[in-house]
Amino acid sequence: MQEVRLHGRGGQGAVTSAELIATAAINKGKFAQAFPSFGPERRGAPVVAFSRVDEKKINIRAKVYSPDIVIVLDPGLLSLLDPTDGMKADGILVLNTKKDPDEIRDKYGYKCKIITIDANKIALKELGRLIVNTTMLGAFLKATDALTLEDIETPLMDRFGAKLGGKNMIALRRAYEEAIIKE
Repeated sequence: MQEVRLHGRGGQGAVTSAELIATAAINKGKFAQAFPSFGPERRGAPVVAFSRVDEKKINIRAKVYSPDIVIVLDPGLLSLLDPTDGMKADGILVLNTKKDPDEIRDKYGYKCKIITIDANKIALKELGRLIVNTTMLGAFLKATDALTLEDIETPLMDRFGAKLGGKNMIALRRAYEEAIIKE
């Protein structure tokens, strides 16, 4: 089973990303779930979302405490939390930042594989808005072999429609191509 934890702020699309991962996996014939963890937060407040993907039925109905992959949509959250908390030994951190993975490792001491992408820059250029969820999915897809770009396209287009879906796919593909990975 692959477990994913997403950290973002209200309005950035962490919950939507978790749902897109799950929908793409289900469309591929896998079992999946996606759900958020938040209270009465408002736009801009920290939000956590989760997804699980497996080849067999998923019976767990709890938060993801030991993720394989953690996606951080807002690098400002790194001063509030340790995204690697509970991460499996071979876990992967996917981070929205201008910084190189080595800079992140040196600053925070993370031992995991790190993937960085300047999702803010791509989202502003391709979408005209600072909503980075689909852009971050591109970097996520580069990090894992559970899903492909083609797997995510139909759920994304269904969710956003032709015009916005097309723009989001361009941002997602750019992130996939531009993401920097360091072991």
